[in-house]
Amino acid sequence: MTIAIHLSGDAKAAVANQVPLLAADLVASGITGQDPALWGPAAEAEASKRLGWTEAVSVSRPLVAEVVALREEFLAQGVDHFVLAGMGGSSLAPEVITRTLGVELTILDSTSPEQIRAALGDRLGTTVLIASSKSGGTLETDSQRRAYEAAFRAAGIDPASRIVIVTDPGSPLESLAREAGYRVFLADPDVGGRYSALTAFGLVPSGLAGADIGELLDEAEAISLNLAEDGADNFGLILGAAIGGTTPLRDKVSIVADGTHIVGFADWAEQLIAESTGKEGKGLLPVVLDLDSPELSAKPADLQVVRLVDNAHQFHLREQHPGEVLISGSLGAMFLTWEYAVAVAGRLLGINPFDQPDVESAKEAARGLLDSRPEPQAPAFVESGIEVRATPAALVASGTVAGSVDALLAELPADGYLAVMAYVDRLSQARLAELRDLLAARAGRPVTFGWGPRFLHSTGQYHKGGPATGVFLQITADASDDLEIPGRPFTFGQLIQAQAAGDAAVLAEHGRPVLRLELTDASSGVESLFDVLR
Repeated sequence: MTIAIHLSGDAKAAVANQVPLLAADLVASGITGQDPALWGPAAEAEASKRLGWTEAVSVSRPLVAEVVALREEFLAQGVDHFVLAGMGGSSLAPEVITRTLGVELTILDSTSPEQIRAALGDRLGTTVLIASSKSGGTLETDSQRRAYEAAFRAAGIDPASRIVIVTDPGSPLESLAREAGYRVFLADPDVGGRYSALTAFGLVPSGLAGADIGELLDEAEAISLNLAEDGADNFGLILGAAIGGTTPLRDKVSIVADGTHIVGFADWAEQLIAESTGKEGKGLLPVVLDLDSPELSAKPADLQVVRLVDNAHQFHLREQHPGEVLISGSLGAMFLTWEYAVAVAGRLLGINPFDQPDVESAKEAARGLLDSRPEPQAPAFVESGIEVRATPAALVASGTVAGSVDALLAELPADGYLAVMAYVDRLSQARLAELRDLLAARAGRPVTFGWGPRFLHSTGQYHKGGPATGVFLQITADASDDLEIPGRPFTFGQLIQAQAAGDAAVLAEHGRPVLRLELTDASSGVESLFDVLR
């Protein structure tokens, strides 16, 4: 199976209007040929070093045997538990690959002390840590690696025998790894993180965990010729036009899993779309939905529905929403098709799909807070163990949590969205994700949900650089049992608090309304929050 797409309504009209123009401009062959001029002069310098993903299938082939051999070496030693420390593009593709193919890979993409401690306590004696960072300086990944190094040493295990590094050539992490004697896999530096699913960043962790990465590359190769051709049946052009070329633009893109065999694909696509397109006040906001999400009943006019299905032959029986896009395909083919499509959508939107100018702002704010350690801002009030803070202060004038949430929702413009951002342990507090549907039913507008700091490497770019139509609900929790970061003057609890506060500060600087609810006791606070918001 490669790819099949069914279209109707606005999406079908967009494809009819845009694909012939894209084909005439040789956009598909230009992307394949790595032409950096396709996105305009301002984007050319960045695009010239970010199109290596178009040849990832051939470049990555030699990795397969190397990864399989290393996995067999570990298994022969009785080491069979694989943990991936990585953020954004370094973790999202491996998570989809391993979940879809049914192999175990522990994803560590948090700075929550509870989540880090739980990972460290899980089968350490038979664990391999894969630390994955394109820049080699990702703070979260560096902190997680430090914690594992200390834990291995404390258990009498040589870290060099249990740590694998994936990074770009010449990065600080490569230098450190070579000195420490760690196994190192180098990725193509001409591929951005969110386009790296079929490179070492996606394949090494997945292959070590037991996924058949050779088959994944075969699936991508099967669609590659179609994606390179400047024709009306090019799936990258079709999907790109359907999500980026509607008139008027449906700039909220809902991604709905509807019977697809691919598990968690929307979370990967969320980063690809948001971080690629959310800039210069423009962009497509991905909204990960379930079949029963309130937005699919409310049908906002600016919501483009993309449903991921398995049986392409029954598309005509499955359409539920006028103008929706239905797509099916094998996982490798889907990765490559969506990468082409988002690059095409960037051209249609008139932006550079390969930079992320606003991602760094929240990181800088967090680092500033870690350096200066200011006294925490006093809450405006406390209710049921929930400390409430907000910018602007008018959001908390009611003196109640429910009233403050109502005030935040009242700030939603007609074309706006609510982003819920939970800086807590996503394993033990997974129920918080249910807030998304609860608030979507009340808001009548699209609602996104992100686990912090994971989402900072994904929709965080869109929040600051995209259309200024978002309002933000931030949920944090006191670290009741904090955890030191070896060699750092701050703890994991302090780090995640600084990341939340830094992100809130940057959003406020951009004029976005931010309501912050801090749970003084995470377990009871979640229950209290649901009670209040119902």
